[in-house]
Amino acid sequence: MADLFEAAGLTPHAPSPLADRLRPQRLDEVVGQDHLLAEAGPIRRMANARRLSSMILWGPPGTGKTTIARLLAKEAGYEFQQLSAVFSGVADLKKAFEAARARRAAGQSTLLFVDEIHRFNRAQQDGFLPFVEEGIVTLVGATTENPSFELNGALLSRCQIYVLKRLDEEALESLLAKAEAFEGRTLPLEPEARGALVALADGDGRYLLTLAETLFNIGVARPMSTKELGQVLQKRSPAYDKDREEHYNLISALHKSIRGSDPDAALYWLARMLEGGEEPLFIARRLIRAAAEDIGEADPMALVLANAAKDTYEFLGSPEGEIALAQVVVHLAAAPKSNAVYKAFGAARRAAKETGSLMPPAHILNAPTKLMKDLGYGRGYAYDHDAEGGFSGQNYFPDGMERRVFYAPRGEGVEARIKERLDRWASERERRGRRGE
Repeated sequence: MADLFEAAGLTPHAPSPLADRLRPQRLDEVVGQDHLLAEAGPIRRMANARRLSSMILWGPPGTGKTTIARLLAKEAGYEFQQLSAVFSGVADLKKAFEAARARRAAGQSTLLFVDEIHRFNRAQQDGFLPFVEEGIVTLVGATTENPSFELNGALLSRCQIYVLKRLDEEALESLLAKAEAFEGRTLPLEPEARGALVALADGDGRYLLTLAETLFNIGVARPMSTKELGQVLQKRSPAYDKDREEHYNLISALHKSIRGSDPDAALYWLARMLEGGEEPLFIARRLIRAAAEDIGEADPMALVLANAAKDTYEFLGSPEGEIALAQVVVHLAAAPKSNAVYKAFGAARRAAKETGSLMPPAHILNAPTKLMKDLGYGRGYAYDHDAEGGFSGQNYFPDGMERRVFYAPRGEGVEARIKERLDRWASERERRGRRGE
């Protein structure tokens, strides 16, 4: 064994990372997950009862998923066996199941912990089912991805889903206090710099301890300022995966902030997406949709401006073109809102499906041939420009279909004037209908 350490350039007594040395030894030492681990929490209750159910632990990196699984096995009296979906294949799974079956025959339960379980393909996930159902293993899977999207429905139906929270400022501060107690010294930071260090961790306890270990190791003579801290530590990009759940969460947050008329929140989500490396033209497409869906006729220029922002980005590229995206985000969020056209079109499509192939009324059909004229095509058509007030009030729905109202403007912004005109025309149409015109 010593030869192996020497070959790797280590000694058997090489220190492990600070995060590993501070790993909790009991469930009640885990911070930031009281909703699961407090006395009334579901995982704590299972540990106390020493009877575990299969579960999926879903949460961001550095929130304690592996630690919770290990301590849960320890406190419930189960044998802990760990696999990583990144490094394990079918042979590893078979070996794990065979070992668990042998332990069960000897009266020992097995907690099989699978890290990054979402990386197993569908067939591999299905391979867990008989062993979970027979109770050969109690499966605890860990994932940073939404289980609804990444795991088989059959596997999900056999597991409880527990959501771990990103660590808040209080939890992160408690980790720093433990690190300082373990090292027997305080971090060489001014108060503002200490707050900046916590912010750098972005809810990831393991990353925070890695940063703290770096500061302990560099041997600073005096407390560092925030600026000096930034020169020593590299800020990592916000967690963002462009093809997974975070991608959809953030674009939804941007769209709903615009719909909710909050330009400040909308700018924040725009910045989060761009900082995470999102494709700006994907954002531009959603902004065009928001202009049509949520603003509509309340501000018809919104759609024009959204398209202009897309064109501007294509012309300028990053970072200059991103200013155009920010401008249109503010315009859309601050604009009056109406989804009346969006709703009207949906209702019209439903009506079109219901009514099938009804023909337009004969008086609005063109009659380019004598036969069509003889059949009444175009007969009685009123040319609205020649009508009183520029409005004839004729029927344009099929003869076999009662008139319906699809578009109901809300009266916001420009749409207020549209509503006034439509109300006036509706009254005139009704008046002329009573007179039989």
